[in-house]
Amino acid sequence: MDRRQQKTRTAIYRAFTTLLDRQNFHSITVQDIIDEANIGRSTFYAHFETKEELVKSLCRELFDHIIGTAMDKQDTHGLYACTNAPHSVICHILQHLQENDNNILTLLSCESSPIFMSYFKSGMEELVRSQLLGDTVLPGVPREFLVNHIAGSFVEMVQWRLDGGRKETPQTLDGYFRTVTEPLLTGGNHEHSDSQ
Repeated sequence: MDRRQQKTRTAIYRAFTTLLDRQNFHSITVQDIIDEANIGRSTFYAHFETKEELVKSLCRELFDHIIGTAMDKQDTHGLYACTNAPHSVICHILQHLQENDNNILTLLSCESSPIFMSYFKSGMEELVRSQLLGDTVLPGVPREFLVNHIAGSFVEMVQWRLDGGRKETPQTLDGYFRTVTEPLLTGGNHEHSDSQ
């Protein structure tokens, strides 16, 4: 995608998130987005076939960026206490949320937030699998149940903070999350404990 196309796509994303500040997702029309972005109808459809495709693309770019950079030790935001500290990955994501990167809080706190939270949770599940669980095994508990439980807990924590208008720092929330999840991660068996 060339720079001009990316600029147009960014304008569409910005228009959409601006509209979400004012109205429900289901009431927003493609024409609303076109008018807000000040683009032609054909320009919109050159990028997205439907409003739903726009949502998927926006969430993919947004959450892939936030979660992807958390998984990339090169982009630390100064939050990694050491390169192998799993909880610092969580702190990194919380820092992105606090900084409201690309108006992510608009999506996660708007009237239609369940749509965006579900995409967020999917991304978190991938991070839990690759960064947090390692080879942890809890006897009698399917791995995917554990992935769902931890990712769901994180998303619920974010929702809890948003709903209550709370002001806990990323470091404080990271501490809360670590307190409740580390017993799961350290209490399980490790298939290759000699490599830990």
